[in-house]
Amino acid sequence: MLTLGIESSCDETGIGLYDSEHGLLAHALHSQIAMHAEYGGVVPELASRDHLRRVVPLIRTTLAQAERTLRDIDAIAYTEGPGLAGALLVGTGIAHALGMALDVPVLGVHHLEGHLLSPLLSHDRPEFPFIALLVSGGHTQLMAVDGIGQYRLLGDTLDDAAGEAFDKSAQLLGLGYPGGAALSVLAGQGDPQRFVLPRPMLHSGDLNFSFSGLKTAVLNLTRKHPLAEARADIAAAFQAAMVDVLTTKTVHALRRAKCRRLVVAGGVGANRQLRERLRTEVERMGATVHFPQLEFCTDNGAMIAFAGAMRLQHGGNTAGAFSVRARWPLDSLEAPIP
Repeated sequence: MLTLGIESSCDETGIGLYDSEHGLLAHALHSQIAMHAEYGGVVPELASRDHLRRVVPLIRTTLAQAERTLRDIDAIAYTEGPGLAGALLVGTGIAHALGMALDVPVLGVHHLEGHLLSPLLSHDRPEFPFIALLVSGGHTQLMAVDGIGQYRLLGDTLDDAAGEAFDKSAQLLGLGYPGGAALSVLAGQGDPQRFVLPRPMLHSGDLNFSFSGLKTAVLNLTRKHPLAEARADIAAAFQAAMVDVLTTKTVHALRRAKCRRLVVAGGVGANRQLRERLRTEVERMGATVHFPQLEFCTDNGAMIAFAGAMRLQHGGNTAGAFSVRARWPLDSLEAPIP
């Protein structure tokens, strides 16, 4: 079965083509970062318009790379939510139009399920069950995963997610938007021990997260110290605090669930210090950790094509109505009925 995946939830247009027998055949991505950087954040109307311009050419590019045609497609998966409503409507409209024209099933996919399953695209794919740390955009969550659609929320962010805190702190440091990656590079040049930043909810006794206080602490430091001589050290202190909290909570989740497999997914999952710290701590307790390939950490069409294919293979129903879900809790998904 050949599944076309369409991702348009926010500021990246992604197309993927997944074959159930041969794996991922091709994928293409266009990022709108340069366009939104001028405004210091994502402008929803501009994002939607750019998706309209990009999605059809990217589908053609992906099909050409895979040496396939539209007539070879057996199913279409698209991001139904969560995300920006206008951006989601673009992918949804294209998916349903193609599905009707080609007379193939169309399936709406949860964006975070795509991230959650993205490590299964690698050669070192994890087996179920596992604990997942989702650190994508406005979401920081710990999930117990028993199978496709079998997700139980263990911990959630109460305010700013990790990715939001990275980007907002980067802006405070004058690194522009989005600045998470730039902050990580700058942190590598600084002394993480010069400034002591809070570890929010580190000892809260639960598995929830809160990063707004950490962002505020960065703001206070920028007001007290000239950025010219303190910027790298503030970045290093921020990253160290973030990694401490994410690692500690994740290890607690593994121990409570008595699980020996961890999956890390989402944009912050590309952070080198976080990967190294998680790998060290998880292996120390006799467990294994699985990361998606770096190209699949950000939003992409490959993960949507794969998640759609997995649901269809496990008896998932195709979408009956044209719909988008700007808000959609991941743990509300149901497992496919064989």
